[in-house]
Amino acid sequence: MRRVLIANRGEIALRAIRACRQLSLESVAVYSSADANSSHRWAADHAVCIGPPPPQASYLNAAALIETATATKCDAVYPGYGFLAENAKFAQLCVENDLNFVGPGSECIGRMGDKVAARQAAASIGVPVVPGSEGGFTKVEEAEAVAGKIGYPQLLKASGGGGGRGMRVVNRPEDFKTRFEQASAEAQAAFNNGEIYLERFFPQVRHIEIQVFGDKHGNYVHLGERDCSVQRRHQKLIEESPSPIINETTRREMAEAAVAIIRALKYVNAGTIEFIYDAAGGKFFFIEMNTRIQVEHPVTEIVTGTDLIREQFRVAAGERLSFGSTFSQGRAAIEFRVNAEDASQNFRPSPGTLKRWRPPTGQNVRVDSHAYENYAVPPYYDSMLAKLIVSGKDRAHAIETAKFALDQFEIAGLKTTVPFHAELVDRPEFRRAEIHTRWIEETFQTKAD
Repeated sequence: MRRVLIANRGEIALRAIRACRQLSLESVAVYSSADANSSHRWAADHAVCIGPPPPQASYLNAAALIETATATKCDAVYPGYGFLAENAKFAQLCVENDLNFVGPGSECIGRMGDKVAARQAAASIGVPVVPGSEGGFTKVEEAEAVAGKIGYPQLLKASGGGGGRGMRVVNRPEDFKTRFEQASAEAQAAFNNGEIYLERFFPQVRHIEIQVFGDKHGNYVHLGERDCSVQRRHQKLIEESPSPIINETTRREMAEAAVAIIRALKYVNAGTIEFIYDAAGGKFFFIEMNTRIQVEHPVTEIVTGTDLIREQFRVAAGERLSFGSTFSQGRAAIEFRVNAEDASQNFRPSPGTLKRWRPPTGQNVRVDSHAYENYAVPPYYDSMLAKLIVSGKDRAHAIETAKFALDQFEIAGLKTTVPFHAELVDRPEFRRAEIHTRWIEETFQTKAD
């Protein structure tokens, strides 16, 4: 591996470019015309305009990305998260064009990207899954017949993708048809696949995920868990590690289940095994796998002392994992997603120009961002401007660090979620870790439907 095409934008593109520099690899950035002034373009060794602003014509244009990688004599492609990171066809295209895809193989991406197949894979090795349908449905009549056997409430989920799209909660049988049609239409638009599967819905659960890694030499490890229960409309807002509510037995059992899954898959590179945890019953259930690096990976880096992006490149180049599964989780870390959104207006997107941008600095404070003063935030892509990651000797210390950092974060020119986060960390329920995945909707009255 000598030269890498960074098939992404923004913060994750910058992280990848930095990792390339540390590993003495050349980097080639791609950017849309809307990102002509984005910092990842300047940071790379080379940069190529990939197309106009719409993602379908630029960052999602697989043929153009492959052509650019070949023309610039790259021998590897780094996908990051979002866009084509979990696209099995793109991963296979890379291989067919003699490009090293810095991620798992296309077969794993395809299998675990299909949520129904992923459930079946987990269940086949004895990992508990959420009660639900055996397969997916495109016809509401067929789904409705199975729904009655599962029981209500239910969660309808897109078979072909995640990120909160194609998901609806159904509390009553009479609402099923409408919710199913809404979910299927949204899934079709987002993933070109309108298939929906059904799960029993637990109204108050925690979302716990295990960071996993495998290499080409048969080594499979976990790096502990992240608690991602602070969500809005199934979109994560805050993530932390370790989880403040699971005990050591549950922690060990979740980790063992996660490693069992990737061992069965012979999985290579970074991934995440996702569970819901029913605190009342003390049980956890597999829900899905993300076959890529996650937005919230920095909290794991802080508590384990690793660099997961750099490790992705090492493993893709055929090297052995540089770590095992034994880490001292003596510290706590929390990540806040700073989005260009107005939380007071139901999280309405707020693109515009950053007239002032002064991220906090100091001990136990880390900011991963592509933003800068006078940066014009384009309206075409994800609204995340930065990730604020704080840490401390324990969770209480990390929360106090967060209060300081959020107070020091100076932003002007557009609305962001910083004031929302500042309010949230003062909430007694958050401080006591007495929350669940629907807590934001219930507490801040931002309805999901």
